[in-house]
Amino acid sequence: MTEFFAAFVAGIAVFVAGYFGLAAPLGPQAACVLGYLAALFVFLGVVGGAKALRTYATGVEPDEKHGAARYFSFDVDHKVVGIQYTAAALVIFLVGGTFALLMRLELARHGLQFLTPDQYVTVMSLHGITMVVVALIATAGGLGNFIVPLQLGARDMAFPRMNALSFWLLPPAVVLLLASPLLGGLDFGWTAIAPLSTQGTTIGKQMFLLAFVTAGFSSIFSGVNFLATVLTMRAQGMGWARVPIFTWSVIASSIIQIMGTSVVAASLIMVTFDRVLHTSFFNAALGGNVLLYQHLFWYYSHPAVYIMILPAFGAVLEILPVYARKPLFAYHIVAGALITITALSFIVWAHHMFTSGMWMLLKLPFMVNTELISIPTGVVFLAALGTLWRAKIRLDAPMLWALAMITNFLIGGLTGIPLADAPTDLHLHDTWFIVAHFHFTIMGGAVFGFFAGFHHWFPKMTGRRLNEALAKTQCALMFIGFNAVFIPLFWLGNHGMRRHVADFPAWMDPVQTFASFAALLVASSALVFAYNVFSSSRNGEPAGENPWEALTLEWNAPSPPPHGNFKTPPVVTREPYDYGVVS
Repeated sequence: MTEFFAAFVAGIAVFVAGYFGLAAPLGPQAACVLGYLAALFVFLGVVGGAKALRTYATGVEPDEKHGAARYFSFDVDHKVVGIQYTAAALVIFLVGGTFALLMRLELARHGLQFLTPDQYVTVMSLHGITMVVVALIATAGGLGNFIVPLQLGARDMAFPRMNALSFWLLPPAVVLLLASPLLGGLDFGWTAIAPLSTQGTTIGKQMFLLAFVTAGFSSIFSGVNFLATVLTMRAQGMGWARVPIFTWSVIASSIIQIMGTSVVAASLIMVTFDRVLHTSFFNAALGGNVLLYQHLFWYYSHPAVYIMILPAFGAVLEILPVYARKPLFAYHIVAGALITITALSFIVWAHHMFTSGMWMLLKLPFMVNTELISIPTGVVFLAALGTLWRAKIRLDAPMLWALAMITNFLIGGLTGIPLADAPTDLHLHDTWFIVAHFHFTIMGGAVFGFFAGFHHWFPKMTGRRLNEALAKTQCALMFIGFNAVFIPLFWLGNHGMRRHVADFPAWMDPVQTFASFAALLVASSALVFAYNVFSSSRNGEPAGENPWEALTLEWNAPSPPPHGNFKTPPVVTREPYDYGVVS
């Protein structure tokens, strides 16, 4: 823990010294960039990266750490990294949720309550990017790091030091995001849209861009590591037809992370060049093209939705057979559908740009491609329903969360159909219909899916079970509150309520006030969850190795698993979902 605080102090000191030392000769934007890069390397070195690099160069195995302090250090054990990701996602979730409550309080009635329009846009921008980070890292980063090597029968990830590096890139990014409103604020939303992001002299915008790029490199390193682990470290007997579906979902999302994140990182670096070096990538007056930014950004950011949702669907599909006591319906077809979604996700981005002024003839192929991706997505959804069909369902808390996720995602999927078609999108674009649809997909899908997986694998991570009554109470509060907040927003959007604005006509007050009160239910569910995790991790019922009687390999290891995971390398001799099958 000493290294953690020393690293933060050293990083902040280097940034401050670099910024004030370089601001006069180079300008504040360049000083911010160079100061941050120096601070980032110092932070990573002090927190443990330098020691990890030294042990790698000398061929020495890193020392195994014990106690709570290891979660504040550069630990290379995949289980520690998974818990670090999970804890970070939950903390960021609380921060992003606080921003959401501030917005809902401001929107409880017409007129301005306590935020100016500029402050509202800053809060909205920070809410958006923090919740996007949560959706990106919670299931794939947190649960994926902990569970995937166990499901494969591996001792660790393929590149343990890179795994730790992928996590420790996130704290500096989060610090930059939280500092940005104090240093000029944001006026471009979470998308950092050009030319708004290229204009202005405050360093708050530049900090946002640097944070986004840093998180992007974290995502790329994580994706490379997952693919290398799956390709090279599967247990004996685990062919591709025996890989658990959660691992398949992480494979799919990792491909997108590697192929797409580099593009958005490049676009944000180009914005930084426009700000610092006065290039003209997105400056129309100097020959640049503003639409180029949108194409680059959405080329990644629509596939990024699948980085968020595919691992969540994988967690849900992993859960359903366990509590339905049935094999996963159409397992092989579902695995193929996940890869098909991955491929198609890269040819649908421009449906976000139907109102941008792009070439009219491009609208038709992007409409068709967007509708086409609904086919493999529908296959995944129908596989979930097929698994539940005529099953003897055990309604433990993980199953309730899984069912809630399926219900929410159905609403998100159906409301996405009119947004995929240019004629209706022209009416609904940039309205709260979009906001509601996006939240049903990401919050209702990715976040609910994470909670399903968290409740399912918590016994494996800690050796104790969560309190069932509290877990079900949290699920009910969050599900009812979430739907009560966002279903009315479809109506508001269809009646002209624009996104990114803090005021609206007085006749919208009843609906807005109702949504703001409903948001308190969601907030209360977070309090129930925090208490449940805190109390259960200390005094919860001991779980044993396999409290759910599941068949995948992670349940063959002790709870929590020791360093190295398995006493002897496991051998796979059966399918992962042979529930009800006589062996």
